[in-house]
Amino acid sequence: MTVLPPDPVLVRSIADWLPRQRWFGGKDGRRIDGLSIGTATELRPGDPGLHHLVLDVAQDGVTDRYQLLLGVRRDLPGRLRHAEIDVLADGRDEPKARLYDAAFDPDLTRVLLADLADGASVGPLRFHRVPGARIRTDLSSLPITGEQSNTSLLFGDAHICKLFRRLSRGVNLDLEVNLALTRNGCAHVPAVLGWFELAPGRDGDAEPVTLGLLSDYLHTGADGWSLAIASVRDWYAHTPAPGEDEWAELDASAAGGDFAAEAERLGAATAEVHGALADAFGVETVSARDVRTMAARMNDELTATCRAVPELAPHAKALTAAFVELAALADPLSVQRVHGDYHLGQVLRTESGWTLLDFEGEPARSQDERRALAHPLRDVAGMLRSFEYAARFLIAKPGTVPPEPGPRLETRAQAWAARNRAAFCRGYAAGGGPDPAAHAALLRAFEFEKAVYEVRYEARHRPAWLPVPLGSLAHLTV
Repeated sequence: MTVLPPDPVLVRSIADWLPRQRWFGGKDGRRIDGLSIGTATELRPGDPGLHHLVLDVAQDGVTDRYQLLLGVRRDLPGRLRHAEIDVLADGRDEPKARLYDAAFDPDLTRVLLADLADGASVGPLRFHRVPGARIRTDLSSLPITGEQSNTSLLFGDAHICKLFRRLSRGVNLDLEVNLALTRNGCAHVPAVLGWFELAPGRDGDAEPVTLGLLSDYLHTGADGWSLAIASVRDWYAHTPAPGEDEWAELDASAAGGDFAAEAERLGAATAEVHGALADAFGVETVSARDVRTMAARMNDELTATCRAVPELAPHAKALTAAFVELAALADPLSVQRVHGDYHLGQVLRTESGWTLLDFEGEPARSQDERRALAHPLRDVAGMLRSFEYAARFLIAKPGTVPPEPGPRLETRAQAWAARNRAAFCRGYAAGGGPDPAAHAALLRAFEFEKAVYEVRYEARHRPAWLPVPLGSLAHLTV
C-alpha cells in the first residue's frame, strides 16, 4: 500500500515541481515564500492511491490556492513519467513511492466520475450530479493539451471535466453561468452534468469553492477560430478572374470558404444567450453619470497605454473622441451578465449550431470584476475584435501566406473583416440583441477599449503581434 509522505517532505517536493507547471500563475519571476497543504483528502486508497490536495501558495504577501490531484504509486508506468513530481526513496535507496499529477492517470480520474455519479461526500469535498443527468463511469480520460490556467479531461466522446487549478473564492463563474443556462434550457451551451466543490467553512469561506465542472462533450464541434482562419486562407489564395477590376479585392464573398453565413448565425446565437442570461440573472440600469465614469476610465487606460506603447499615440486623438462621445450619452444604460471574454476561440460550431464556452471572464481580472454587469454590446465588441485578429493572423505569421505586397493583403484583410463583422451584427440584431447600428457610439467605445487592451497585451507578451491591433486601428480610426 502507498501512503502520503510526511508534510515537510511532500511540501518540498511540490514546491520544487509547481513553478514548472503551465497553469501555475506565479511564474513571473516571483519566488514561492511559503507552501502548505490546506486540505488533503484520500479519494482512493491502495496502489495506485489518489489524494485530493488544496495547496496554499504564498508569494509577495498574497496567498493563492491551487488544486492538485496527487497520485501515489510504487512503480510508475512509462506513460506517466512526464507527470512525475518526485521519487521518495526508502533507506535502501529504492523507490518507496512515486508522486505524480494524477490528472494524467485514467485509472484514477475515473474515481471522479464515480463520485459525481453517486453525489458523494468525502471529507471536505462535495460531489453533485444534476438531477436527471446520466454520467457514465466506465470511460477513460485524456487531458486536453494547450490550456494555460485549467486542465480539461475528455472522458471518451461523452463528457468533459474542467479542473480549476487556481481556485477562486466562491462559486466559479463558469459553473454559475452554465448551470443557470442549462436549467433554463439554453441550447447554445454544453449541458452541465455535475460539479464538485470544497465545502464552506475553511479560511472563512462563506460559500463552497468550485473545484471541477462536468459537461457534455461536443465531439462534433469545430472551434470558431479555426473555421475563420480557414476562410481567411481561402480568401488570400483566391485569384480574381481575368478582366476583373480592383473591386474584386474587396469582394470577400468570392472565396470558396466564405464565413459570413456562419458569422451571421453566430451573431444570432450570441443574442439568444444574452437573452437567456438576462432571464436567468436579471437586468439592471446604470445612470448616465456611471457611463461618464466608465468613459473616463477608458480614457485613463488609453493615456497609460500610450505612455507604455508609443506606437499607439498616433491613434490617441480618434480613440479619445470615441470615449468623449460615449460620455456625452444622456440615457441610462441597461447592464446584465455577459460572457466577458468573448472571441472566436470561445465558440464551437456543432451539427446543431453554435455553442458558447468558458464563461469565466478575462483571466487577469479579479472574481468581482469578472462578475460585474456590463452592456451586452461589450461581448459584441470582443467578437468584432476577434474578426480583426483572424483577418490579420496569417499576415502576422511569416511563411503562412505567399509573399505579396503589403497593401494588397491589408486591403483583403479589411474586406474579410468588414464582411464578417457586418454579418455578425446583422445576425445579432435579428436574434433579439440590441441593434449595433442603433448604438454605434457605445459599440465603438467598447471596441476601442478592447483594442487598447490588445495593444498593451501584445507589446508586453507578443511584440511581433503588435501590428495586428495597430493595423486594424489604422483603418477603424479613419
